[in-house]
Order: sequence, then C-alpha cells, then structure tokens
Amino acid sequence: MNMASFKVKKLAAICAAALIAPTAFAGDIIGKVTDQSEQKIFKGAKVSIVELKRSTTTDLIGEYRFDNLPAGNYTLKVEYLGETPKTFPVTVNESGLVEEKLFLGEAVTIEHMIVSAQRAGQAGALNMQKNADSIKSIVSADAIGQFPDQNVSEALQRLPGMFIERDQGEGRFVGIRGIDPNLNNVTINGLNVPSPEAGVRSVALDVIPSNLVGALEVSKTVTPDMDADAIGGSIAVKSLSGFDRPVQTMSFSGQVSQNQLRDETSPKLSASFTDSYNDEFAIAAALSYSERNFGSDNIESNGDDEIEQRFYDITRERTGAAVNLDYRPDFNNQFYLRTLYSEFSDSEFRLSNTFALEDGEIERGTKDRKETQEIISLTAGAEHLINSWKLEYQLGYSKATEDNPNALYYTIKAEDLDISSEMQGQKPQVSQPSEAMDLANYELDEVSDESEKAQDEETSFKLDLTKTLEINGRPVEFKVGTKYRQREKTASANFLIYDGGDAFDSFDASEFAVQNLDWSLGDFGPGLNRSGLRQHYQANQSGFELAELDSEAESQGASYTINEDIFAAYAMAKFDIGALGVVAGVRYEQTDFSTQGQRVEVVEDEQADDEYVDTTSWTGERDYSKVLPSVNLKYQFSDQIIGRAAFTQTLARPKFEDVAAFQIISTTTEEDDGVFETEREAEVGNPELKPYFSDNFDLSIEYYPGHIGVLSAGYFHKNIDNFVVIANVAGTGDWTEYDEVYQAINGESATLSGIELAWVKTFDSGLLMSANATFTDSEATTIVDGEAFETQLPNQSDTTANFTLGYESDLLSLRLTSVYKSKNLEEIDDGLLRYEDAHTQFDFTAKYYINQQTHVYFNAVNLNDEPMYHYFDNKNTNAQYETYGRTFELGFSWTSF
Repeated sequence: MNMASFKVKKLAAICAAALIAPTAFAGDIIGKVTDQSEQKIFKGAKVSIVELKRSTTTDLIGEYRFDNLPAGNYTLKVEYLGETPKTFPVTVNESGLVEEKLFLGEAVTIEHMIVSAQRAGQAGALNMQKNADSIKSIVSADAIGQFPDQNVSEALQRLPGMFIERDQGEGRFVGIRGIDPNLNNVTINGLNVPSPEAGVRSVALDVIPSNLVGALEVSKTVTPDMDADAIGGSIAVKSLSGFDRPVQTMSFSGQVSQNQLRDETSPKLSASFTDSYNDEFAIAAALSYSERNFGSDNIESNGDDEIEQRFYDITRERTGAAVNLDYRPDFNNQFYLRTLYSEFSDSEFRLSNTFALEDGEIERGTKDRKETQEIISLTAGAEHLINSWKLEYQLGYSKATEDNPNALYYTIKAEDLDISSEMQGQKPQVSQPSEAMDLANYELDEVSDESEKAQDEETSFKLDLTKTLEINGRPVEFKVGTKYRQREKTASANFLIYDGGDAFDSFDASEFAVQNLDWSLGDFGPGLNRSGLRQHYQANQSGFELAELDSEAESQGASYTINEDIFAAYAMAKFDIGALGVVAGVRYEQTDFSTQGQRVEVVEDEQADDEYVDTTSWTGERDYSKVLPSVNLKYQFSDQIIGRAAFTQTLARPKFEDVAAFQIISTTTEEDDGVFETEREAEVGNPELKPYFSDNFDLSIEYYPGHIGVLSAGYFHKNIDNFVVIANVAGTGDWTEYDEVYQAINGESATLSGIELAWVKTFDSGLLMSANATFTDSEATTIVDGEAFETQLPNQSDTTANFTLGYESDLLSLRLTSVYKSKNLEEIDDGLLRYEDAHTQFDFTAKYYINQQTHVYFNAVNLNDEPMYHYFDNKNTNAQYETYGRTFELGFSWTSF
C-alpha cells in the first residue's frame, strides 16, 4: 500500500468512527446579537451560559451557537466592549433547537448612526481580539476605511508588531515581529495564497485592494488547526459576506489623487453590493479600479567609486473583483462560495546615469517594461451539524501569475571623461564636463529584450470535525482534521542580449535626447525617449548582433519548476479550568518536494579557442515531516484583565529561489605570463536545504477598561533552527575546483526576542488615541567568504511604532497617523554592512458627513515627504537615496442601507 492510500484510508476510518460514536444528544441554542433595531451586528461579542460556565464568541455576522446542552433553564449573558452586559433567560428541551436573539444597547437613531458606524469597526475588532483563543490582532473593514491606506499591506502596518517593506514608496510585503515576510503564512478565505513573483513565497499584499476586504486577522500564535508555516505569524484576509450586514447595502466611491513629485493626477473607483434573502441566501459583490501615476528620484552608490542616478516614471493599475455566495437552508447546514480576482500592473520607465569614477566612464541606460500580476482565488465549502458533530470541509484553488514580456533595456557609454565625486553625504554629487551632457559623444553598448514569466498554482482540500463532550462535569471541545495541499511553482525566461552589429554602429543617441528632466536631486542631464527607443528596436532588431552565450545562459538559468505536496493532520482540545482557558494539541505536516531545472555552464576557453554553453537538466528531491505540538493558555483575571501564554512550534519552507534546481557556471581559461589558467565561478540553488523550525514562547497581559479600548503588553521569544544564509561554498563538497560559488545553505540557529506594547482609547468627547510599539533584538550568524559574522536577522528593525490621534463627531472624522521603523541590517555587501535607515511617515485623513449616506474625504499621504535611505557602515556613506513626494487625495463615498 502506498503512503497516499494509507493516509486516505486512515482518515476515512477516523471520520467514520467519529460519526458513529454514541453521543448523548440534547438541545442546541443558536442566535444572533444585534441592537434593538437590528441595524447593527455585534461581531466578537462574548456569549456565556452562566450555569454551565460555557462561553463562545459571535462570528463575523454576529451569530453564536451552543450544541449538545442538557435540558433545563439557563441564563445567557452577553458582553461587548463599549456596551452594558445583559442577561437573557432561555429554556432548553431534551432535544431540538432553540433560537434566541440577543439585543445590546439601544436602537441606533439616525443622528447617531454615523458615529456609531465609525466606532463599530474598532469595537468589533477589539472584541474579537479579547475573546480569541490565541494572540491576535484584527483590523475590520470599517477600520481600514479610517486611514489613507492604498492596499491591504498598508492597512496591516497599523497593528502592533507589524512592518512593511516598501517599493517606490508603497507598502508591499508584510512582516511580523521582525521576521522576513517569506516566513509568514497568508490566506484568503482560508485558502493559502500563492506568490506571483518567481523567487519568493511572500505575497505582495498590494495586489489586493482594501475595499474588497471584510476583515484582516493576524495570528501571532497558532493553534493546531492552522497551517504550521508561520514562524512570524499568519495573516488571514477575509472577504465580505452578504450576511455580514443586517440589511441590503450598496456603496460607491470615487477619488482623484495628485502626486507632487511628478505633478500627475490619478483616478480611483470602487463599488460594492450586499444582500440577504429570507436569512437563507446571501450575496456580496465588490469591484475596484485604480490608476496611480507617480515616480521617484534616486541616487545609489557602491560606497567606493561608483554612483548611479535614477529617474523613474511609473503607472500602477489595480483591478479587483469579488463575488461571494452563502446558502443556509437551515440552522444545521451552511454552504459558501468565495471568489477573488486581482490584477496589478506596473508600467515603469527608468532612466539611469552610472558614473565609474576611476575609469572616467559614464553609462546612460533605460529600462522600459510593463509587469502584470494576477491572483485568482476560488473557495467552496460547507458546514454541517450531524448528531452533535460539526463537520466542515473546504475545496480551494488559487493561481498567481506574473508576466513581464519584452522588457527593453538600452545602454549607451562614453569613456575618458573627467568626472569626480567626494562620495559623501546622503545625496553625493558628481562633477562632470560639458561633453558628458552631449549624447552625441556616447556609443551604443548593449541592448537587451527580456521576457519573464512565473506561475504559482495551488489546489487544496481540508476537513474538520468538532464535538463537545462532558468529561468530569466539564465541557471539552475536541477537534480533528486534515488538509492536503498540492503546489506547483514555475519560472521561465527568454533573454535576447545584443552587443554589436551594423545597427549599433549607426546609432546616434542624440536623436533620442530628452532635455530638461524634472529631477529633484540635482542636474540629471538629458534623458532618452521611451517610445523612440522602442520604435528603433523594432525597426533595427535584425541589424543587432546577438550575444548567444550570455543570452542562452541567462534564459536557461532563470527557468525552473518546483512541486510541493503537503499533507497535514491534527488533533486538539479546548476546555476551561475555572478562569483558565486551554487550547492544546498537535499537528503533523509532511512535505514531498521536487524541483527540475538546468545546469548551465558558459565556457570561454582561450587555449582551445572555443566558446560554448553546456546545458544539462538537473533535478532534486527532498521529503521531510514534523510533529508540531502547541498550547495556548488564556487566564481571565477579571472581566477586564486577561493574561495569555503560549508555546508553539512552527516551520517555514525555504524561498523558491534558494531551493530551486539551477546552476549558472562560468568557466574561463586565459593565458597569464605564458601559462593558461582556468577560473570557475557559479551561482547555484540548493534543493537539499532544510526547512526552518522555530520554538515560540509568548506571554501577554491585556486590560480592557470597559469602554472601547485596550492596554496590553506582551513578551515573545523565538529559537529558529536551520536559518538560511547565502555563503561562498567554493572549495567544499562538489565545489572543490571552483574559485567562487554562492549558494543558500542552512546556517547556525537564530534567536529573536521582543516586547509589544499597545494602547487604544476612545473618549466620550469624540477624541481617540492609539499607540503601539514593538522592541525586538535578534542574533544570527551570517557567513561571507568563509568568515562568520554575528549580526541581527536580515530586515529586522529593533523598534517599530505607530501613533494615531483622531476626533469623531456625527459630522466629522479626523485622523493624524505616524508610522516609525528603526534602521535594519539588509546584507553584507563586499565586506560592507548595508543598512536601511530609520523611516518615519505621517499621514492625514479627514471626512465630512453630508448626511448618513454620503461623505467627502481628503487624504494626505507622506505629509513629511520622507525619503527612503540606505547606507554603508555609517550614515554619511550613501547606498541608496530615493524620494517620492507627497500625495493628496480627494474623494467621496456613498452608501445606501
């Protein structure tokens, strides 16, 4: 019997035994928590049966359920931050279902509907956080709309312990507690999200428009029923459901924005619709489109003898759509379908001036490309109550693609020029003669036409069974389940590199000159015409001479396929011992990994007077499994104070570019003083890489003062084994005859410790404040040229912090926010420590409510015009300085309900 067949039969036996096991079935209570007028849903409310000391939490549509209850008279108690607790009597018969609606607060009047809606999102998120079984941070859809965030990643940066990696000033990848984004897990509606980019696992969440999101949930400790690949944590994106809102709603918003640096205007439109019919069928649909025209100005250097100036002109478009269906024929059966489509295109034209100071050489270059990323996510599932067992299953399919066709690069070169620079300061300047500004003095040096594609596809199925039993007079919830994921990642490339020919000799760069570029960092000199160069290439490609060796090597070396099959099974129990809540269990994950790629060797043999590319296929396989125990403890000191502790084990699979089967080898034989010497260099993947494993310890205390607010403090510590570093492995193993070989290898253990502090408070006056800070410290060993460096984790900042000051009334909402991220070590580059400098950004948003349905808003993004700055060793040695300017947005939003 093969392993897959054994797993399936074992799972079937477990499920069958569970379903036929004898049970003492009694009555059930179900219901919904709303206000008196049923116009407001209370998400995350705590509902308790006082006599049985059993409690649960309302879900995103405000519903709760108790199963398998003994017959009798009971008292239901409902608690919610910002509302007075209430009790309700209920009678349970020996069998059957009791529906009990619970009401909090008063009916929402028209004059208070606006401010109530403004605070409802924050209150719901805090209640779900308070009543969660693990350590979580949550952002509701209402809260997302209170900040000038362009996408999901920027919305997440407001939470404690979160940071973002920016690209052209926009948030893209999300990190948790100083951990590389590649070591986090991201799901959409419970489905793992593949990455459209070729070499990484991390998902750039800027492809998901924020208006398509119902809630964002960050789990900093995991439970056994969650995927284990979450060393930093797990980010769950939950899209809208028609049951999320008590009445039919329609919304529409429109916006124009203006970027100061490029003086460009950009549009943004979105619409949504939700409705439910007879409490049985619900639909939610959303559509979003935005275009952003902007740019950046940049200066980079190697810290020694080279400076590069860059001018970017960028257009980014985002299109998102979601249609979600729910069907609930009765209280024991629920079916759902979740769909999400997102397209993100990035059209970039880059001009660059590269100054090689010692050689007196200037290269002026262009990059002209349009990159498109798509994510499709389809999730179908159901939930059934069968003989007091809850059965849940879900089938999911998701695909992410990235297409970058025919990216065109032109490089022109001038030599023997009198250029110099002191190489000092954040923005080092270059002294150059007048002839350097005349493009007639430049010759065409290289043209390349580069096409790249990547696809990441995953299919998954999961099954969960839950049952509550009474053991020694105490209710214990048992849950078992399994999940299977099949993933395929492919990357392919086709590079055409040209370095000569008749069309090179006849090229006159001055014919394509563009004068007076608005570059804010100094005198950039003339640029090159984008459309003119594209037309020149199309007309003269046949007159270019192809560099066959380089073209073939680059194309074959960047193409590979990776397959992963992941099987998981878990068992867990949830129970209370007095004021102590316990969630404990174990998860087993097995990974079958394989990769196929190319070994590409470029041979230049002066002795044999021969040049060629030797390409052979290369494959690798690796299987591994791990048993991962975890326990989450929650102690209720009082109604207002909660303590938490957790021990969890998690893992992370290596980045695709590190583990892919590829080898790019350069073998050069040249004569030196009458003797022929051979030098061999290589860049290679490592299919034998082991996954990261982490032991995680967490402690926290939370104080909820009774109104909408929380004061919390937490400590966390992680021991990470098999930490991956890039090292020169020449002279070892298969690389004994090589002079230089860079490969990802498993290094020493790494540790990370930190403290999280958070405070959220709303006042009756309308004032609101929010502040959080995370302080971390890490140790890791990095290997460079055989030498070990004791450093912090890459991209880990010692301090991240957020502060919000706001005011709300029935007509006005104001927010001033700041985000701070301290410096972090990026890499060791040629013996120099490269750091990203501290970053502080201020944003402002204001809303004015014309009536209960319509408001206008104004956003100011990057008010302080904060640049991005990287440096070598000390702040006076530039590695990269880039500025983006301020962006102002004006829009309106209309909602019917």
